[in-house]
Amino acid sequence: MADIQIRRDHTLGLARARKVAWKWAEHVEQSYEMECTVLEGETSDTVQFKRSGVNGSMIVTAEHFEVRAKLGLLMGAFAGQIQAEVARQLDEALAKEQAKVKKA
Repeated sequence: MADIQIRRDHTLGLARARKVAWKWAEHVEQSYEMECTVLEGETSDTVQFKRSGVNGSMIVTAEHFEVRAKLGLLMGAFAGQIQAEVARQLDEALAKEQAKVKKA
């Protein structure tokens, strides 16, 4: 089994960070056939995601995103590529939302 861990700090606040997380969850559901569940909290949300060979979560707070995933044996062979792609998608989504904040 391989583990993936990604952390990204941000200055969006919880409401905007939630939007980014929910869009990400919709994207992985459609593109990667993930099953996502969003658990909302007062100070943070958790997006749980899973599919065959992948099980993980994204913690969303007013200051950061933290993605942790466990990859099964077959997916573990691609851990580096998967981690790079998830990081790229998260960085892209954060950059788009931060650009919206600057315009406002």
